[in-house]
Amino acid sequence: MGLLDNGLKGNVLTGLAIGIGAAVLGPAVLPVLASVAKPVAKAAIKGGLVLFEKGKETFAEMGEVVEDLVAEAKAELSEAQESASAAAPEAAPEGEATT
Repeated sequence: MGLLDNGLKGNVLTGLAIGIGAAVLGPAVLPVLASVAKPVAKAAIKGGLVLFEKGKETFAEMGEVVEDLVAEAKAELSEAQESASAAAPEAAPEGEATT
């Protein structure tokens, strides 16, 4: 990194040469980079869309599983309450004697 440490420090001609070189080579290099970057970007977007769709499907399936579990839990709770109320002896209302 000697060039960056000492070569560019205070040397206006070196900076000017790099700027002119970039200005001259930029129009020649930019289309090549664009032709390579476009398919790469397109593939990345396609991959992102595929992952998004798979994620939607996965979350929908997980939602269905959770809904099924909640329904089963509610059914078990109501069944337990019904069996508990049927097993408990009914208390006589106040003021009435049981014989």
